[in-house]
Amino acid sequence: MTVHDELAAALRELEATMKAASLWRMERPEPHAFDSVQPFCIDTMTLPQWLRFVFIVRLEVLVETRSPMPAQCDVAPAVEAWLKQEGARPSDRLLMCRVVEEIDRLVTEN
Repeated sequence: MTVHDELAAALRELEATMKAASLWRMERPEPHAFDSVQPFCIDTMTLPQWLRFVFIVRLEVLVETRSPMPAQCDVAPAVEAWLKQEGARPSDRLLMCRVVEEIDRLVTEN
């Protein structure tokens, strides 16, 4: 299995985990929200919006085109901090953090 295949599986797991944690169903952000220059579009989107409409989408393009991975991916700490701040259930926090840590690892180590 290639890193692209592993990443595709991890992205599907992230989607499933977000759905299970009730973090998937949301409206698409307005087009201007994607113009943010802040990390994670924090000034224009919630973190789940960014995960769904930016992070997952961009990584899916890398998978589909078998493109090289970015040099760095360190999203898990932001996910953990956001979930803690929002009072997410510990089980949801654990599962979300694990899958995002795996995505960080797959992207960074390849």
